[in-house]
Formats: sequence, structure tokens, C-alpha cells
Amino acid sequence: MDAELGQARATRWWVRGRRIGSIERAAAFVDDVGFALLFPAPRAVVPSLWEAVAGEDEEPFGTGMGKNEQRVWTWKDELPRRGLAWYGAYLGGRGSFLSPTLLKALYPAAGEPTDHKFLDLSPAAHEIAGAITNEPLPSATLRALIGDRSRYQRAIVELQRNLLVTTAGVQETGSGWPAALIALTCSQFDVGGTTDHTFATGRFLDTMLVTTPGELARTYRWPVAQARARLDDLVDAGQATYDGRQYRKS
Repeated sequence: MDAELGQARATRWWVRGRRIGSIERAAAFVDDVGFALLFPAPRAVVPSLWEAVAGEDEEPFGTGMGKNEQRVWTWKDELPRRGLAWYGAYLGGRGSFLSPTLLKALYPAAGEPTDHKFLDLSPAAHEIAGAITNEPLPSATLRALIGDRSRYQRAIVELQRNLLVTTAGVQETGSGWPAALIALTCSQFDVGGTTDHTFATGRFLDTMLVTTPGELARTYRWPVAQARARLDDLVDAGQATYDGRQYRKS
């Protein structure tokens, strides 16, 4: 990544400028960039809430659970509880946020509690989705329902990758960390019947500034051919340019 693009992305991703110090500004950040990791990852060049809060030079948990760590760890559950941002294992299988508008454009189903029944999911994933039809349940309760920690974790990640579930606050356990409450996405957000991959592509390029079909495909889990076609649509609409290697926001 050249220095000029790196500086432009740092500005676009709120790394430069005033730090985020409230959940309201955290919500505004996710709404502005559209998608972000909770913490930065070595091979994922995308925005992260941590860097917008702490800056690009501070490592998370370098000295334990400090003020910034406490903030972002609390916000990952509180933002979706308030309907301000979706949270789950999405970008590269890591903890990620999506803005409500981008979530609507990517959500793959009708927005009903029965959405899981129409997707090709594992039996454990279907069981979890059915269990939280009426209300969010603590992760500990759902792990007990499945009866195997590894199978539960795979099922939750599967549901989150399909955008079907999110967190909805926490439940105090009396000792140790609070348990995250797991909820159906359609119960926390206005989704369903609004899939718009053209919008999602434009949103991605607006945040990345420069991209390739491979980057877009990995982020949204699309076939590369589909990602290229959507980017070409932006070029045809005058919203992007293509130099034979990369697509750039016009």
C-alpha cells in the first residue's frame, strides 16, 4: 500500500483526528465507514473501532484491560442492543460491526424469525436460531443446549457469517465475565427483502477508496466473478474507475 493511500485511508477510517470517546460517536463511526473490525487484524486492511478509539500505534491489551479496552469491549454488545450497529464474526471470521444500512443491503433473507429454515445451515445452527425465536438467550444457555462447546462455537460463527444473529447486550453471571445475549438479527434491526449488492459494493469502495475484486469477494463472501461484475457496474455508472488492476472511487 503506497503512502498516499495509507494516509487517505487513515483519515477516512477515523484514525487521524479526534478520538472516539462515547458510544454515540462509536455508532457514528460505524455508520460512516459501513463496516469495521472490533480490533485490527494482521492481514485485514479494513477499519477497526479500536484504532478509531486508541489510534494506530496503541496495541490492545498491551497492559491489560485499560480504559480503551473496557470501552470497546462494552460497546460491542451495547451497540447492537440499541440497534446502532450489528456485531458478529463477519469480516474474516473476526468480531465485526456493520452499519444498519449496510446490514440491510447484505441481509440474505426475508427478515422473519424463520429465516434460518430457508438457508443451508448445520443442525446446531438451526437449533440455536429456533431457540432464540421469542427472546435473546445467554451464550452459556445456548452452549448448554447444544451440549458441545466446539459445535456451539462453529454454529454461532455460521449464523453470524450469514448475518442471522447478533449480540443484544449482556447478562450478569454473578462471577466472572457477563454472558453475551444472542438475538436474531431481525429482532434487533429492520432487515429483510432489501438485499442490494450494488449499494453494498459502492459502500465498500467508498470506504476502501481503492480495491480489487478479490478484496471485495473476501469481505462479503461473494464469488470473485460476482464482485468484479458489481465493480464494473460502478465503472459503467461513473462512480469508479479501473486501471486494469484496481478499482478506484471516482
